[in-house]
Amino acid sequence: MELRPGYKQTEVGLIPDDWKVRRIKDLITIKSGFAFSSTYYADKGPILLTPGNFKLAGGLYFNDRNTKRYLGPYTNSMVFEYGDLLIVMTDLTPDCNLLGKPAFVKLDEKILHNQRIGKIIPSSNLLSMDFLYWFFSSDAHAARMKETATGSTVRHTSNGSIYGSLIPLPPTKAEQEAIANALSDTDALIESLEQLITKKRHIKQGAMQELLTGKKRLPGFSGEWMIDYIENLANISTGSKNTQDRVDDGEFPFFVRSQTIERINSYSFDGEAVLTAGDGVGTGKVFHYINGKFDAHQRVYRISDFSERIDGYFFYLYFSNHFYNRIMQMTAKSSVDSVRREMIAMMPIPLPPTKSEQTAIATILSDMDAEITNLETKLAKTRQLKQGMMRELLTGRIRLK
Repeated sequence: MELRPGYKQTEVGLIPDDWKVRRIKDLITIKSGFAFSSTYYADKGPILLTPGNFKLAGGLYFNDRNTKRYLGPYTNSMVFEYGDLLIVMTDLTPDCNLLGKPAFVKLDEKILHNQRIGKIIPSSNLLSMDFLYWFFSSDAHAARMKETATGSTVRHTSNGSIYGSLIPLPPTKAEQEAIANALSDTDALIESLEQLITKKRHIKQGAMQELLTGKKRLPGFSGEWMIDYIENLANISTGSKNTQDRVDDGEFPFFVRSQTIERINSYSFDGEAVLTAGDGVGTGKVFHYINGKFDAHQRVYRISDFSERIDGYFFYLYFSNHFYNRIMQMTAKSSVDSVRREMIAMMPIPLPPTKSEQTAIATILSDMDAEITNLETKLAKTRQLKQGMMRELLTGRIRLK
């Protein structure tokens, strides 16, 4: 195999000639945490950090469900400082994807150093902690953590496993920090997109609650809303196919009892329809709106052939946001574990007096959906870009000068 000019083959693969491969044990030490007594767990006091506070993508997060607090005795040596670099030593996730993930302490509140959390202490001036954070976030490090993990249901790593890792190291801290800054900038973009998507979803949810119930009217529309039942507004039927009818390269979409869209070579319906699962995974979930040729599983309900009095997409928006709760209420009363036709047929739906107002409402909400979808697409592409950047920058295939 011909080497790329300026690069050399090493134990960790191809890296620049002026980079070195170092063992983690030569660069850091890991301080273990403390066993805090559950007797003193409380709803106030300092935060007691756990693996559940670590994100799969790196970093920490805190909410009401994952934040544990402690009111017992502790010393200053048990308290993290702002900026400390940490690493997860125990993982409860099924695929062991959290083990070895890093995080910086970036919270002004007091946080206690619990057991099974490692605190990274640099022992060499050759290493940037920011660069090490991104190495610990890499696919290569994750793979080693899985390979060397012990335990079955609960997976563990050790100081020795982490110390034994090899890290390709740029020759200067300046280059290491340039790499870390580039990846941090991409991370910041991802975080800003996530926050914007959350904001847009909240705005859309608020708009739906107002527009789909008549609490807020669009300019130019008036008149009393009416209540009608779905059986008076659309045809309710089920599909006729089963999972054996699906094919890998079918021409038409085939809707089964989940969010998954299979393919099929024939279709039994051509037009506008709303689909909901009759049983199994996603029972009561409204999972698709379609206007075209398709087929459906025999336990998927198809609501179609809409009356002239209702806009199909308006119906989809209302139905998809209210039907599941209706099913859950009926299940609680009668232990129903599947959807019966009458549950759909007798569901009431409030309607604006004119179809044009329904269409105007549907258009506004559809535009909001499209904006969110575009942002989600941008987010997915940015995440892919980040993964590519990590592979290239952390191995020196792309240099930052």
